[in-house]
Amino acid sequence: MSIKVLEGKQFAKMIVQGANHLSTNANYVDALNVFPVPDGDTGTNMNLSMTSGAKEVKNITTNHIGKVGVALSKGLLMGARGNSGVILSQLFRGFAKHIEQKESVNGLEFASAFEAGVETAYKAVMKPVEGTILTVAKDAGNKAVQVAQTEDDIVQIMQAIVNEAKASLERTPELLPVLKEVGVVDSGGQGLLFVYEGFLAELKGEALPDSSASLPKMEELVSAEHHKSVQSHMNTEDIVFGYCTEFMVRFESEKIATNPFSEDKFRQDLSQYGDSLLVIADENLVKVHIHSEQPGDCLSYGQKYGNLINMKIENMRLQHTNILDEDEKASASQNDAKVPQEKREYGVITVSMGSGIAEVFRSIGAHVVIEGGQTMNPSTEDIVKAIEEVNAEKVIILPNNKNIIMAAEQACEVSETDAIVVPSKTVPQGMSALLAFNPSAELSENKDYMSEALSHVKTGQITFAVRDTSIDGLEIEKGDFMGIEEGKIIVKDKDKLQSAKSLIDQMIDEDSEIVTIIQGEDASKEDVEVILNYIEEKYDDVEVEVHDGKQPLYAFIFSVE
Repeated sequence: MSIKVLEGKQFAKMIVQGANHLSTNANYVDALNVFPVPDGDTGTNMNLSMTSGAKEVKNITTNHIGKVGVALSKGLLMGARGNSGVILSQLFRGFAKHIEQKESVNGLEFASAFEAGVETAYKAVMKPVEGTILTVAKDAGNKAVQVAQTEDDIVQIMQAIVNEAKASLERTPELLPVLKEVGVVDSGGQGLLFVYEGFLAELKGEALPDSSASLPKMEELVSAEHHKSVQSHMNTEDIVFGYCTEFMVRFESEKIATNPFSEDKFRQDLSQYGDSLLVIADENLVKVHIHSEQPGDCLSYGQKYGNLINMKIENMRLQHTNILDEDEKASASQNDAKVPQEKREYGVITVSMGSGIAEVFRSIGAHVVIEGGQTMNPSTEDIVKAIEEVNAEKVIILPNNKNIIMAAEQACEVSETDAIVVPSKTVPQGMSALLAFNPSAELSENKDYMSEALSHVKTGQITFAVRDTSIDGLEIEKGDFMGIEEGKIIVKDKDKLQSAKSLIDQMIDEDSEIVTIIQGEDASKEDVEVILNYIEEKYDDVEVEVHDGKQPLYAFIFSVE
């Protein structure tokens, strides 16, 4: 079968098949993740993100491929969860933008759209790491354009994309040492390949491929020696600049007249202030994303061209959702409709993975608490709804998890409210940042104060291993209790309390003043008492606080300041 022109309805069917194939194999993609905590992971994130995009596509009936692409991009954006989901959304955002005005595409246009998607995705990531989904997408996109120079059959071009994606995926361990050490390929790249295979099956009119015969068995992956995930390294281990600054400049004619705008010069000038720079401009405004230690200098430079709008902080990563009870939301919405409420000046939104933690956040000033966390991360759409619910002129979002940060950032971009993200990666960081909030300060000032507060607290967690693993010299068996400090497993023990004590010993130093114990669902009052007595007896100069967080998965969360 040969296809020389691709139209909207055919492309919509490809999207649905790609989503279905990914959904079927989501658990396999999850198993490729190499950090042995019981969290939802890459396969779950990509599946929910792609499913959201496919759902949006199913709601339109046009044969205009550009409009189908726009629908896909919108659905992916609103449903994107976790780093992998956001990167997937950016790949197809660039793809959709490239074909937006086209009723149909030929082979070269189809291939070029993949390449355009790669460009958008690379720009969206704060520091691209090779050997990940980005590399697989890039290699496949390059191959598509190369083949399309001499081949006009879209089926053959898609076949080339799949073949090159497979080859690139097999090369990922050579680019990222942690994958080679574990003996697996990149999970995000594998998820993208499943999407591409679904595209190809639809174009050929064939059933979705059966991956069970060619892929390692699930039990082989589970028993492999796993290490920290690639996506985690992208976000937590490789940050150079502390402030992820994002703002827009609405051009002023008077300033532009005396200081003409050039996107290339603008980008070059800003590059001196940091890295991960993204500049997007049209005739009316320019949008900037940069990681910098001098966010004020970046904003001052932008003001040379016009007025600053939509200032916020941006960082990386995201996963799937657990929303508040819909009936309660509907009831609150009805009440609000009957009695219009005046907008408050500031609204603070935070994410909680336990009812007790939610109460603590409310007690120290959070206006809306989104339920979610390690295994159930809120989506972009959930956070947009929270921004609307808080009913404020200015909004600050505390994600409290690295995998929620990018979803929060995209919510800020979609929302018309002036909102920023303070990139808290843990519950203790979120609490520290919230305590630094100053209701009389400007939004940009609060961004600085609260972001600075993130560095003043150390976070530790006690959880259990869901598989055997060997990492950083630790031989961990399924069921062992692991002590994790700032995302790194540093202790393990068969006994939960001994693991907790060892972790505390690693975290407390001569400068420590306050230790906070947050009790999880898997810890008893007696367990807390043992830990409390241990700290008070061994570290008599340290003040200890205890909160019943009721968080799942993590028996204890420790904060040391």
